[in-house]
This record gives sequence, structure tokens and C-alpha cells, in this order.
Amino acid sequence: MSASQSNRNPALPLAVALRYDADASGAPEVVAKGQGLVAEAIVARAKEAGVYVHESPQLVQLLMAVDLDTQIPPALYTAVAELLAWLWRLEAGAESQVPPPLHLP
Repeated sequence: MSASQSNRNPALPLAVALRYDADASGAPEVVAKGQGLVAEAIVARAKEAGVYVHESPQLVQLLMAVDLDTQIPPALYTAVAELLAWLWRLEAGAESQVPPPLHLP
């Protein structure tokens, strides 16, 4: 656990941004993360860019432990893959607006 996590105020919002390139090999990477005003800025920038913002406090907690510019750990592959697959189907117009339940470790 990093010092920033042990000093985290549980009342502040958290946010993590992932990047995934389906054409490149490798897992999704954590490209931004933060709490409080930083978290709010991450969410605002995503929404301004038209990026879907998924709210899963459990997944965010797990992703906060991943270093920036680092691929997600194998333990999170299934949960993130389920979310990405749902997003691709949603963008294609073939899926409901309700996200699937995620299988978290």
C-alpha cells in the first residue's frame, strides 16, 4: 500500500482512468488516478471527451493500487474485459444501458 492510499480520506471521491489499445498487445494501463479534486477533474475530462464513466467503488479501489502507466494485474483482467466488451456492444447499439455485474477478485 502506498503512503497516499494509507493517508486517503474515505470521504473524498476516487477516479481511475484506463487506456486500452485493442491493436496493441498487452493489458489496459492505468493512465490517471486520484482522489478529491483530482478525481473530479479526471471524471470531468472523460465526460467532456465523450468517454463512458463507469462507477464501481470496488473496482476503483483495486485499480488505485496499480502504479501509473502500468498494466492492470492479471487478477483484474476478467472484470475489465467484461466492462470493455459491454462498452463495445453499447457503442454498436446492441446492448442495454445497464452495465454487467463485474467479477472482481
